[in-house]
Amino acid sequence: MKSIVLKAPGVFETIIKEKPVNPGPDEVLLKINKVSICGTDLHAYKGNQPFFNYPRILGHEIAAEIAAVGNQVTTFKVGDNCTVEPYRNLVFDQAVKKGKTNCGSQLTVLGVHEDGAMQEYINYKASHIHLTNNLSPDQISLVEPLAIGSHAVERAELGLNDTILVIGAGPIGLGIMAIARLEKLKIVALDFNQKRLDFVKQKFPEIEILLPSDSTIEDLKSLYGGDLPTVVFDATGNKVSMQATFNYVAAGGTIIFVGLFIGDVAFDDANFHRKEITLKASRAARAVDFKKVIEKLQAGLIDTSGYITHRIPFDNLAGNFENLYSEDQNLIKAIIDF
Repeated sequence: MKSIVLKAPGVFETIIKEKPVNPGPDEVLLKINKVSICGTDLHAYKGNQPFFNYPRILGHEIAAEIAAVGNQVTTFKVGDNCTVEPYRNLVFDQAVKKGKTNCGSQLTVLGVHEDGAMQEYINYKASHIHLTNNLSPDQISLVEPLAIGSHAVERAELGLNDTILVIGAGPIGLGIMAIARLEKLKIVALDFNQKRLDFVKQKFPEIEILLPSDSTIEDLKSLYGGDLPTVVFDATGNKVSMQATFNYVAAGGTIIFVGLFIGDVAFDDANFHRKEITLKASRAARAVDFKKVIEKLQAGLIDTSGYITHRIPFDNLAGNFENLYSEDQNLIKAIIDF
């Protein structure tokens, strides 16, 4: 079978390897249908993804079909459509015991810490497979980033009187909006990219859009009827943006950092205390988040049409990947078709 390996930054190589056979007793064999390209993949290709080693087979946003099941697997059958929860804990530590399976001290991510799905078949633990029957392959490939958005919204513990600011209108920010809008709360999207904001407005007409400027705080107050948002999600992973959230959030409000960078976040402690701000991180997703997203997709509550702006045939990945970085491509989400 074919596998595409990221040998080094900017260097893809197609290799032929043996197709995996005979999944382990608690595993399933997956035939990969589609892989959605994540920001992690884009960063890894450019050589600026934290905690990453080369060579690596990328890919963890997966639409697959079950091709075989281990002899202890009873919940799935050959032909089932599914996606993968791509996070595994190597030790059952304090966080995992408390149900924080996304925070284990030895959490590994498929396609980041171990080889991923940019290959035709993989074996994977049945415990980390989620059935997605009645969804299209495109929808299935978007479950994982939507689950990250769903987990972030859960972290916010939204109330009836909350107002929301989502900073960053990329795939994760869009996922947050798609989930949060179901609560019928006021939402504003903030991003430097006007074309992405235009997509937000087209997709979610009820969401207000805003470009950052020297008057962002006053602009926000105008949009929120003189107030500031009570909940701010930052999905940028940009230090400057994340630090600005302390000025954007209302007194008594909550900030959720969904994106991350390697470094320190600095803020005015007096302002932090004066406003009595709650600061939270949101990391990846848990099994329950996958289940919630799949149920919402199956119920028609999340419309993913338009999310996928680019398609690359698996055999043409190496020659087309670089094009995804061009600003004129207006990339929202790219998908690899097998």
